[in-house]
Order: sequence, then C-alpha cells, then structure tokens
Amino acid sequence: MWMTVKEEQKQRTMMEKCRPDPGKKAQRSSTSETMEGGKPTIALVYQAVQALYHDPDPAGKERASVWLGELQRSMYAWEISDQLLQLKQDVESCYFAAQTMKMKIQTSFYELPPETHNALRDSLLSHIQSLKDLSPIIVTQLALAIADLALQMASWKGCVHTLIEKYNNDVSSMTFLIEILTVLPEEVHSRSLRIGANRRTEIIEDLAYYSSTVVTLLTTCVEKTGNDEKMLIKVFRCLGSWFNLGVLDSNFMASNQLLIVLFQVLVSLAAATATATATATANAPLALHPHLVRDETSTNLHEAASDCVCSALYAIESVDTSVALAMQLFQGVLTLETAYHMAVAREDLDKVLNYCRIFTELCETFLETTVRSPGQGMGDLRTLELLLICAGHPQYEVVEISFNFWYRLGEHLYKTNEPALHAIFRPYIQRLLHSLARHCQLDPDHEGIPEDTDDFGEFRMRVSDLVKDVIFLVGSMECFSQLYSTLKDGNPPWEVTEAVLFIMAAIAKSVDPENSPTLTEVLEQVVLLPETVHIAVRYTSIELVGEMSEVVDRHPRFLDPVLNYLMKGLREKPLASVAAKAIHNICSVCRDHMAQHFQGLLDIARALDSFALSTDAAVGLLKGTALVLARLPLEKIAECLSDLCAVQVMALKKVGRSPALLAQSPTNGKTADPTVWLDRLAVIFRHTNPIVENGQTHPCQKVIQEIWPVLSETLNTHQADNRIVERCCRCLRFAVRCVGKGSASLLQPLVTQMVSVYQVYPHSCFLYLGSILVDEYGMEDGCRQGLMDMLQALCMPTFQLLEQPLGLRNHPDTVDDLFRLATRFVQRSPVTLLSSSIIVHIIQCAIAATTLDHRDANCSVMKFVRDLIHTGVSNDHEEDFELRKQLIGQAMEQHGQQLVTQLMHTCCFCLPAYTLPDVAEVLWEIMVFDRPTFCRWLEVALKGLPKETTGGAVTVTHKQLTDFHKQVTSAEECKQVCWAIREFTRLFR
Repeated sequence: MWMTVKEEQKQRTMMEKCRPDPGKKAQRSSTSETMEGGKPTIALVYQAVQALYHDPDPAGKERASVWLGELQRSMYAWEISDQLLQLKQDVESCYFAAQTMKMKIQTSFYELPPETHNALRDSLLSHIQSLKDLSPIIVTQLALAIADLALQMASWKGCVHTLIEKYNNDVSSMTFLIEILTVLPEEVHSRSLRIGANRRTEIIEDLAYYSSTVVTLLTTCVEKTGNDEKMLIKVFRCLGSWFNLGVLDSNFMASNQLLIVLFQVLVSLAAATATATATATANAPLALHPHLVRDETSTNLHEAASDCVCSALYAIESVDTSVALAMQLFQGVLTLETAYHMAVAREDLDKVLNYCRIFTELCETFLETTVRSPGQGMGDLRTLELLLICAGHPQYEVVEISFNFWYRLGEHLYKTNEPALHAIFRPYIQRLLHSLARHCQLDPDHEGIPEDTDDFGEFRMRVSDLVKDVIFLVGSMECFSQLYSTLKDGNPPWEVTEAVLFIMAAIAKSVDPENSPTLTEVLEQVVLLPETVHIAVRYTSIELVGEMSEVVDRHPRFLDPVLNYLMKGLREKPLASVAAKAIHNICSVCRDHMAQHFQGLLDIARALDSFALSTDAAVGLLKGTALVLARLPLEKIAECLSDLCAVQVMALKKVGRSPALLAQSPTNGKTADPTVWLDRLAVIFRHTNPIVENGQTHPCQKVIQEIWPVLSETLNTHQADNRIVERCCRCLRFAVRCVGKGSASLLQPLVTQMVSVYQVYPHSCFLYLGSILVDEYGMEDGCRQGLMDMLQALCMPTFQLLEQPLGLRNHPDTVDDLFRLATRFVQRSPVTLLSSSIIVHIIQCAIAATTLDHRDANCSVMKFVRDLIHTGVSNDHEEDFELRKQLIGQAMEQHGQQLVTQLMHTCCFCLPAYTLPDVAEVLWEIMVFDRPTFCRWLEVALKGLPKETTGGAVTVTHKQLTDFHKQVTSAEECKQVCWAIREFTRLFR
C-alpha cells in the first residue's frame, strides 16, 4: 500500500543527487540514458560546450544543456573537468569545467574518497594559477571551489596561512589569492554546504586567528599597488567579506591604515583633506597617502568602498564593546556630508545612493545609542540630519533606502513610550513626513489616475505603510489637520493636492472619528469636489472617502452624499474600481445604516458587468452587499439572497449548456468563464452570515438547495479542469459553512459526486472540501460512517498518486489537503478513524511525508501526527478516552520507533529551520504519552545519525548526543524541546 520510510529516503537521496545546476534549463531522470556508454571523450564534451554557447538552433542548445547537466551529475565530471582545465582550449570550456568543479564540491563531495582530497586541492590551486589571466569569472568559480573544499576538508589545517605563505610574495598571484580570501568567509554560512556547527565553529575560530594576517596582507597590497583601481576594489570586497563574518578585531581595525583609505576614496579631492583632518583628530594616527588622493572616485570603486563601510558598520554588534572602531566609523561617516552634496551637485545618482546607504547603516548601527542618549556622544542627532538631507533629494529612490531605519526608530520609541523622548524625535518625523508628501507628488504633466503597480506606485504604498507606523510620534489628528490646512488656506497645484490627500488617506483611520471636527469638514468638502478637477485628485479623494468609513458610521447624515459621490465615480471607467472599493468599505463599517440602501446595492450587483471593474473590485462590491444583506430582517434574507445570486446562477446555467464557449474567441470575455461566477457566488455565501437563533431555519438554506443542481452540473461538466473544479469546491465550501447543519440534505449527493469525479480526476480540492464536511458533520452519529466511507474512497487514489516516483514532492497540495482531512477526523471523530483499517496507511504516509520541505504540506502532516497522539493524552472527561488511549497505544507500538527515527533524520537533514517547532510539538506529544518508551526510541534514533562528515570533520560528539537526549527527555515544556532541537540540528547543517 505505501512505500517504506527507507524507500522514501532513498528516493529523496537520488533526487538530491540529480538536482540540476541552476544555470541549466532541462534535465533527465537518469544519467544512464546519456552516459551508459561509459566516460565520454573530451572531444565530445568540448563539442557539447560549443553547441551550448554557439549553436544557432535553440533545440541544439537545449540538447547540449541537458547532456551537460547529466555529465555534471555523473562521477565522470571530476576527471573531465580537471582535464578541460588543463587543456585551456577556450573560455567557454574552462568556465564549464570550473563551474562543474565548484558544483561537485558543493553537492557531491561525498563521492570522493579521503585519500584524493589533497590531490584535488593541489590540482585546483594549480588551475587557478595557470588560468588567472583568462577570465575573472573563471577565477571566481575556481576560488569558490577552493573555498568550499577548504571548508569541508578537515585535514587541511590553517588554509589561510598556507595560501598567504604560498602566494603573498608573488604579485601576479595576488588577484586570485585575494579572490579566494574574499569568498572563503562568504562560504562559511553558505546554504549549499552542510558542514555542521562543530566544523563551522572550528573554521570561524581558525579564520579569526588569521584575520589580522589577512588585513596586513591587504594593507601591504594597497601600499604596493597604490592607485590601481581594480586592486582597490578587490581589497575592499575582501575586507568587507571579513567584516561580514564578524571575526576582525575591532581595536586592531580601529587603528589600521585601510580604514582611512576607505574614507579617502569616498570623497573627492576637495573633501579629502577634511576627512583626513577629522579622522586623525578623532582618535587615530592615520594619514592620507598622497599617491591615493584622486580628483574623483570611479563608480565601481565608490560602490566597493561603500559596501565595505556598510559591512564594517553592520559588523559592530555592540557599540559598547567596539568603542574604538565605532568611534572611527562614526566620525568618518559624519565627514561624508560634503562629499554627498558634491555628488548631488554633479548629479551623480549612483554615488548619492551609496552615501545614503552608508548614512542609513550608520543610523541603524547606532539606533539604540541614539534612543538611549539622544544628542550625546555617538547618540549625536546629526545622524538623523544626514538622513533628512537625503530625504530632500529630488529622486524618491534615495529616501526609500532609509525607510527600514525610520520604521525601526518608530518601533523603539513606541515601546519606550516616554513623552519626553518622543518630543525630541517629533521634529525629525515631522520633517520626514513633509519630505514624503513632496516625494509622493505626481508629475505636473501626468495624465490619468495614479498607477499602483509601477515602481512609483509601489514607492507610494511603502510611504503609506511607513506613515502609519510613525504617525503616533506626531499625532494623527495634528498631522491630519495640518495637511488639510495646506489645502484649505491656499490654492496649491493639483499634484500637491493629490499628494496631500494621499497622505491623509494613510492616516485617516488612526484619527479618532468621535472628536474631530476636521474629519467631518474634510468629508464635507471632498464629496463636493467638482468633476472638473484632475482625475488623479478625484481618484485619491475617493480612496480617502473609503478610508473615512468610520466617520460616516458615526455621522450617518453623510451617508447619502457620500454614496452619491461614489456612484458618480463608479460610472466612470478610470474611477470605477476605486469607487467600488470605497463602497465596499462603507458597507463593511456602516452595515446597519446601509440596510436601507440594500435595493440600490442589489441594482449595482445586477448590473455589475456594465461597470468597468477589476475582478477584485467586483468581488469586493458583492462582499459589501452580502455583509449588508446579513443585517436585513430574517424573513427578507432568503428572497434578497436569491435575487443577489440570480445573475451568477443564470450565467452558470448558460455556460453549463454551452461549455464550448470557453474555447471560443476572447470576445466572450470573462462572462464565458465559470470561475467568474463561482467566485462571486463564493463571496456571497462567505459573507452572508445572519444571526440565527437555535431552532430557527437558516434563511439561506432554501436558496443554496435551489442552487446546488447548477453547481453540481458545473462540476460535472468541467470535472477535468482543475481551475474550475477548485472554484466549485470553494463555492460549495462557503455554502456549507453558511448554513452549517442546514446543508445536511446536500451531504449524500455531494459526497457521491466528489468521490466519483476524484476516482478519475484526483483534484486535491476535493480532499479539502471533504475536511469541511467532516468539520461540520463529524460529530453527528448518523454521518460518521458515511464520512469514513468517503475518506477511504478518497484515500485509495490519493495513495496511488503519492506512491509514484517523487509523488510527495510533486503533489504537495494533495499532501496538504489529505492531512487536513485526516486531522478533521481526529478532531471530530477520533475513534472512528483509529478503529478503521485505513489508519495504518495514513500513518505510514504521514511518516514518509515528514521529509517534505513544503511549508503548508509539512505543517499539515505535523499537525495531524501531533493531534492524533494528543487524543491519547487529553482526558477531556469523554466516555471514549480509555478507548482512544488504547488505540493510540497500539498505533505507537507499531509505528513509534519509525516515527521518532524519521523525525530526527528529517529535522537534521531535510527540513528548513522554521518547521522545527512543529517537529518539537510532535516529539513532545509522544513523550507526554509514554516518556520511558520515548527515551528508548530517541536513543535508537540518535545512534543512527552520522558522526563524521565526508571530509573527516566531527559532526556530533558523544557528549553532544547524550546532552541532547537528556535535554529533551527531561524537558518540562514543549518550548524546551524546541530550543534543544534548534541547537542540535545546527550540528548537521
């Protein structure tokens, strides 16, 4: 019935081995298809590489890509790559070979026996030296290969010292030596390498030990090469890489000559002297090198220096423990203000952006100091002045760089909640808001409405979010009033008016609607805007009205003029969708007041397609209408619901009679697509939730029973189309939820049709719909057996699908929905499920699926296992508790060891870190159920884990295994298990 865990692990291992290189477009399932004749000749490989790069026929390129991808995954790749690099026939073949070598070391290092590691290292070093002048890209690939080898090869002790000693006296070797030293710290935390925490700690300690040697080498390199721009770029990249790893000694770096060189290249000749003076005065005996002073730094060098300074600032984890370096960087960055202004004057946007990045990183680094001691020492508020200067730049991309800092500052100040502190920062936020309002202005010659999807539209959305986050410092009411006064007291250009309205819309909901005469005045004036104003102003004013729905609810006298204003917009194509969204907001907030306008909403709903609405806007209008419908008297709801659904039902009947409409020309538009009408019905059912007293017949019940035949026909007609079937199931899901137990008459025909279609077309949405039915009816005695029959009927084709090669990985939605369904059974009728014959196969499937690293699917699997075991733990005073406990005991006796072993393997080798809390909860439930047995199971699982890596590094020590076992088995809370697993799994990642 189901593959064993061992088979699933083998399948996963094969899949990992056959994972294609990201640069390749296609792959085959087995290397034997192309490599069965033995090792290919060098001539054949060279021919394939030439075809990949130069064949004019795309099909030829594709065939070459597939073939080379297979070669890269074969054992022959090691030797062939080495031979290609020795031959040096051309750039393309050398690049392919270097890339292959890097990929093999990253993903298939286990293929090589330990006795070959030294030879591989020597070969790579020889290749990089001989190819250093052929192409920088090839040098980088080989440098990565050497770095990844050094990280995995535990026998290569002191690799940094070895490399520097071997090459530092040879100027011609300096380029590739620095490249290796650049990528080595970067690869320490690479996700491509699973070297484990023990090895990673060993490496970081080793790199820290030799870090001063590396910096000295870089300093000497700058001294020797002087004004060589390419070398300076390499030096700064390398230095930044070591800063990022966090191993450089801060006191050593504070007095190092490289720091002054960094700031020197960030200023022009006019600013260089100022930098030298300020930095030397600050604390260090540093002096500018006369031969390094330049009239203007190139863009590439400027960017490299900026990146390095940002890395240095980021590396200061604690300002208090790195005072000397922090002070040097702080003073150095403050001296860049003049250089920034010069870049602005020269209209050099690239450098302006670099300076803003540096200023922002400075503020991020000293944020806590600034909040703790504003205006004192390194809490100097000149840092905020620098960001506000950048906010004054005419290009919005500049100020956007600083958004994360302003958000974090607002978060810190909100948590401290000290009025005196807020008062210090309020003026800076006010100036920021003023700048943001200016940046949000459209061009004066802009035509049409504001675009939401282009870069500027996305920037405005980010501005809106930021304003909402920091407005508390200024005061929503004060800011709203100030913005309105700029419109009321003057006659600003339309683009200024539109931008102000946009900012007002962002903060409207945070203003108290009870105590603000300004709000009502604004609303009064906005709905009187003439149709002659710029259409962008009208568009944004409609957005503002939608955001002021709470004001309308508090002051219902505005309802009629607001609705009239919005109806005018609804009739105009450019304004229709935003007006529909505003009406939706009004309906959602003013539901009781809108009941008197239901007929008007119904008229709009009937004529929905006569308006130029987006799909979301149309659905939103129906949602608003349904929300108001639910507030009508119960006796009116059935008739009104029927009227509201009529258009959709008629359209579905029409499409059902003529399914060929779907294949016809686009002139039929969206009206020929059943999903349009199904989505609209779904939103109506979802949001029509009247309050029904016990014993009363649900007013929607009759309507849904009348609509069921149409939905059933639609489902049957389009059963092969997953998109339409999914929408059908969604519609039925909300229909069942709408009337609850009142839909019992639909249960038998619905389940019959679901099972029938699923046998032929296993759409996972049927499993999800089944979980809804179990949730609604699983506790009804008369329904349990029928639902269990449904589960068994759905499981058979599901298991067949998932048992296919890579079935779990290729069908994560099916896994997700299957275990949602199983979990609902555990929650509603656990004994029914545990007593069935299908439970064994579901548990086996769950154990195999624990390896799946799909977020939703894995979460559903873990929740099922956790809830299943918990039914044998939770004594909720139900009569069947002892029976549940007995059945769970039998299941655990049969599957417990396999489950624990698989969970430990999967969290160490398969799953991302965010899934570990779910694994911890499962282990916790097993332990709570039977702690002594769990202790034995866990011990067996831990003994089966590998103790060493392929490269000979220790993965986990005996003490670490025993400590982890003790931490887990003695835990008194689930979170303790989670913490232990987080630390333990780092040993294998």
